[in-house]
Amino acid sequence: MSAGNAPSAAVLRPDELPVTERGGGARTVRLVTGELGSQKLLNGITSFGPKAAIALHCHNCEESVIVLEGEAVFEIGGVEYALKARDTTWIPPNIPHRFRNVSDTEKLEIFWTYADVDATRTLMETGKTHSIASEHARDSHAKDSHAGDRK
Repeated sequence: MSAGNAPSAAVLRPDELPVTERGGGARTVRLVTGELGSQKLLNGITSFGPKAAIALHCHNCEESVIVLEGEAVFEIGGVEYALKARDTTWIPPNIPHRFRNVSDTEKLEIFWTYADVDATRTLMETGKTHSIASEHARDSHAKDSHAGDRK
């Protein structure tokens, strides 16, 4: 790609970006995406309400997750790990895993990065695979419509 066709750098402000309701008390803000011009990675922030969790799943690429706020249980390979703010995970491709918020009252917030702009998620329960980009794009709403739901 020539310098004239290179994507522009960006400053992203999560509080000003759309949120995707993921169901079960989880919501995601996409940050770096293919639509932005990224060719190698995706990242974003997912918040979990009290006791919220995502289903056991795997990806077609590496993933890293940093706990930004709260406490989590990270399940991988049938083993559970207690995580707190700033704890970081690295997950190889095709390894089933999930995150759960263990608090009855506080939110959990994670920052995730996929090593491929074409990352997918396969749900272990159903075997269904979706692209991360399409999964997070559906049912998007402005954060203002959920202001009362956020702490």
